Amino acid sequence: MKRIQEIEEGPYVPIGVSNRHVHLSQEDLESLFGKNYRLTKLRDLKQPGQFAANETVTLKGPKGEIQHVRILGPIRSKTQVEISITDSFQLGISVPVRESGNIAGTPGIIIQGPKGIVKLKEGVIAALRHIHVPPEFAAKFQLKDKDMVDVEVGKERKTIFKNVLIRVSKNYVLEMHLDTDEANAAGLRNGDIGKIVK
Repeated sequence: MKRIQEIEEGPYVPIGVSNRHVHLSQEDLESLFGKNYRLTKLRDLKQPGQFAANETVTLKGPKGEIQHVRILGPIRSKTQVEISITDSFQLGISVPVRESGNIAGTPGIIIQGPKGIVKLKEGVIAALRHIHVPPEFAAKFQLKDKDMVDVEVGKERKTIFKNVLIRVSKNYVLEMHLDTDEANAAGLRNGDIGKIVK
């Protein structure tokens, strides 16, 4: 596939591999870490304003647990847990594939922090693969918010990912997000390049 410096030659998108993570509400953050707690930044993420926090939590399901799960900031209005299908087997829960924020009717989980636990009633998903698209790129390649496209990726394990959601915003930097299951299946790493093939 094309490398990043060649991206302007066509509808190519850099790939970001997203490991399991948690987005927290302020209320749940305080339940886990203490009253008036604030997240501390480990590093910035590619999307403006988004960051990986130093803080981690443990996810506890009916069959097992996963420790050291990274929290991503900033704080959200509702807590959401994003895991892979492989993670769901370890935890013993069945997760739907959903767009971020669409958590109605999804399973819950126990989140453990250093100062307490949160018994989340719903909010666990496997994220629908998607592309963050700035308006200029969308206009150039005739893409609209909520479009679904196919993306060709990989070399030795060349794959075409279907049903990839387009999300357009002036606040976005161009990047396709896959979870670890999807990336491993196609032999992908952060910074690899995919091609949109409608």
